[in-house]
Amino acid sequence: MAVNEADSVAINIEGLESSIEKDMASNDPFMSPNCCIFKTPTILYRLNHKAYVPDAFFIGPFHHRDPNLTDTEKIKIKYLQGLISRSSPKTTLRDLFNSIKEVEREARECYSNPISYSSDEFVKILLIDGCFIIELFRKYASVVLREDNDPIFTMSCLQQFLHHDLILLENQVPWMVLERLFNMTKEEHHMPLFKLAIKFFITDLSFTKPPPPMNQNMIKDIKHIPDLIRKLMVSSTEQVEESPGLVSFRGEEGWQPMPCATSLVEAGIKFRRVESKSILDIKFNHGVLEIPPLLIQDTTETVFRNIICFEQCYPNCEDRFTSYAILMDNLINSAKDADILGKNEILDNWLSPEYAAQLFKNLHHDTCYNEYYYQSLSRDVSRYCQRRWPRWRAVLVRNYFNTPWAILSTLAAVILLILSFLQTWYSMKW
Repeated sequence: MAVNEADSVAINIEGLESSIEKDMASNDPFMSPNCCIFKTPTILYRLNHKAYVPDAFFIGPFHHRDPNLTDTEKIKIKYLQGLISRSSPKTTLRDLFNSIKEVEREARECYSNPISYSSDEFVKILLIDGCFIIELFRKYASVVLREDNDPIFTMSCLQQFLHHDLILLENQVPWMVLERLFNMTKEEHHMPLFKLAIKFFITDLSFTKPPPPMNQNMIKDIKHIPDLIRKLMVSSTEQVEESPGLVSFRGEEGWQPMPCATSLVEAGIKFRRVESKSILDIKFNHGVLEIPPLLIQDTTETVFRNIICFEQCYPNCEDRFTSYAILMDNLINSAKDADILGKNEILDNWLSPEYAAQLFKNLHHDTCYNEYYYQSLSRDVSRYCQRRWPRWRAVLVRNYFNTPWAILSTLAAVILLILSFLQTWYSMKW
């Protein structure tokens, strides 16, 4: 009996060894080089799951057949019919289906998780969802295309849902699929797809200047909608950190957190709102911290969290939005800090100061970053805070020149002091 058990163990070990060697011999890559649409990592998802899942419109295969979102499928089909009916030259549903079928393999490789749907089911999902997005962008840009009973443009809540749902990283259709469908349903005097997308999301991006034109190389390399928005914001920055380098938490030249807004004011630093093409373009000159305005509204957290999630998951992606979130978290430690930035018209806060403070406090938690793009900026500000004269000047202004009455009282005291000195001097002289 003991011999049989030993033989059984030997057989099991041999089978296990053979299975492992088979897996090791497989040449399947860990992740396709085309992979760009990721499921949110659990470590980020648990911070605020509502910022990563769709409210009403599921796009792509990850959330397909969600029982909570089936009602919006009728709107998608209606939009598909409208798009095909206006296409010129006439494009049939079969033409669109066959076109997406040609890139099915590349489209599957865009998703981080295996897609269990059959070939036809997967292509159908991309076709319906892609055409819906294109028709939505066109209707948003042109009032003429909207029907009187279109629920998306007659019910305010649906537009709010779309601004949330279409920015979610795991709720995407690959950009190459959108481009194919868009080119097959072109209309006369049409606007490029990326411009239509920017027009739809422009209110979420805090632009104070028109965004610059995107070059052709950048357009060709767009992965999906969150990547388009990120590329637009990063390319719009006027000043780029020359060499961010690896983050270090020790040493004089290492990473230093930016003091909060209250501490900066006490140190004599001023805040100035600047008009810029990107919120990322923050500068420090001669004691003045220049920051472009940021709109804080219901979708702000969703936009930031999903772009940061993309930076965390996509290989070799620069931590630009992650760095911005870290900087703003340093600046805003409390509602008082948010109020200071609000009074300087840097935060256009549609919600509350408490919400703004809480937003940035948790925005970059559990993220990993090797590059901090405001390293030299934070270092320059910290060094300036160590100087004594700006701090003394700030105290003087805050205590003695903060109101007209305080200024008059201070001047009166100075005049009385001068007169007392002169009187004493003349009495001693004569």
